[in-house]
Amino acid sequence: MSEKHTDAPAARKLMDMLGKGRAETAQQGAARFTVPAEEWTALARRLGGDLDMMALWADEAQVHMALFDRAHGDFAIASVDLEDGAYPSVGAHHPPALLPERIIRDMHGHTPEGLPDTRPWLDHGKWPLTHPLAAEPGAPHAPEPYHFLGARGDGLHQIPVGPVHAGIIEPGHFRFFCAGEIVVRLEARLGYTHKGVEKLLQGRTPQEAAPVCARISGDSTVAWSWAFAAAVEAALKAEIPPRAVWLRALMAEMERLANHLGDTGAVCNDAAFAFMHAHFGVLREDVLRAAKACFGHRLMMDKVIPGGVAADLDADGFMVMEKLIAGLRERLMKLMNVYDNTASLLDRTRKTGILSADLARQFAAGGYVGRAAGRDFDARRDLPCAPYDHLPLDVARLEAGDVDARIRIRMSEAMQSLTLCERIIRGMPDGEILAGLPDAPGAPAEGVAVRESFRGDVLLWVRLDCEGRVSRCYARDPSLFQWPLLEAVIENNIVGDFPLCNKSFNCSYSGSDL
Repeated sequence: MSEKHTDAPAARKLMDMLGKGRAETAQQGAARFTVPAEEWTALARRLGGDLDMMALWADEAQVHMALFDRAHGDFAIASVDLEDGAYPSVGAHHPPALLPERIIRDMHGHTPEGLPDTRPWLDHGKWPLTHPLAAEPGAPHAPEPYHFLGARGDGLHQIPVGPVHAGIIEPGHFRFFCAGEIVVRLEARLGYTHKGVEKLLQGRTPQEAAPVCARISGDSTVAWSWAFAAAVEAALKAEIPPRAVWLRALMAEMERLANHLGDTGAVCNDAAFAFMHAHFGVLREDVLRAAKACFGHRLMMDKVIPGGVAADLDADGFMVMEKLIAGLRERLMKLMNVYDNTASLLDRTRKTGILSADLARQFAAGGYVGRAAGRDFDARRDLPCAPYDHLPLDVARLEAGDVDARIRIRMSEAMQSLTLCERIIRGMPDGEILAGLPDAPGAPAEGVAVRESFRGDVLLWVRLDCEGRVSRCYARDPSLFQWPLLEAVIENNIVGDFPLCNKSFNCSYSGSDL
């Protein structure tokens, strides 16, 4: 189910194109170049073709775009200077940039010239100020009614859902436009869990900032902690003990396992098959208990920190892991056999919520969402870091793009995570688990890191000031590019299949509302 990229070589390599710009020498982890406005627009026009947009964000003077050249494997950042608080819109040429540019307007007040959708995203008119990340934030404003784009046609009706949901799910509003039970259009409105992460991080030391980043999206706490630590370490050119690197990977694979197991059971439950929900819940609980036994916390929160890790794996921990791996592999195979032989369940998941390969490619959809629709990308392989550059990784990929495909990709990844955990504990080097960070850089320094969470690739960029404190930090969760795809896949499905599609994506509200 896996193969390397076969895209034709681009007419111009990304690094050749960016090389005409001004190199920012303080940037570590990926090259960054400041390019003129016309080159910025030329890059925007290539997005979704041979270039993937990995992230789009801003600071007080520039707008930045992280790019991945699929044909050549190049990863770099392009920046454009603001002129009178404005810059050429990327969203005018590339729809996946619409949400990031609406966020830039809300947070910084910068104007994307030509942006097709100027509605607010994070700002619901409830803040005590406007443009909180601007050099001079504005006065508060009265909330305005939010205008959904909607749909036109005879006999259409609307179904509003949320923002308050049943149970403990995070808040988000979904507006369905339907013809009978058929969904003609869905539009999501988020921003209800906005917590001002970048503002919270400003002025903190890396050690003080790490717990905030660990809580960007709690189900991905290891991935986010690793991304932040790696970005800081890149900025400071810090060396990390090899054992700490392998322990980080072990925690990341355990986090992937727990989420894939729990979510697969939840998808089956939304298809009215509670048997699978119960059994997958038991498997997830086994992983969480093993994490508690090995690292002192069920979610391993705050265990990955700048400079290394905060918990080691002792002899008892090795035994716990070996027992977990052996038991899970056998039980997981049995549950997948049940899934394959339950016709009523397959009837609900097959050909439901189909994501096209074109949309997956255009939005650079990460994780199981993209790989179930043919996008062949995994940061562990395509932007490798230790120890994954020493571990075999077969990236599972399917073409169907439906709920069933997303389940099968998850299960394939869960089985592979068990193998990776096995190889990691057998290849674990001895030595220290934490190293002190270098002294303050003396000049502003930047670092960027991409890590593969269970949901897809997370990206974190950080700028440290002369004293080594955070002056700017941007985090991009894979959900930011997945929410619009959920809107697309539910079209022409029945309203009753929305919970099934929604859970098969399992986008993070918190991760998108930063």
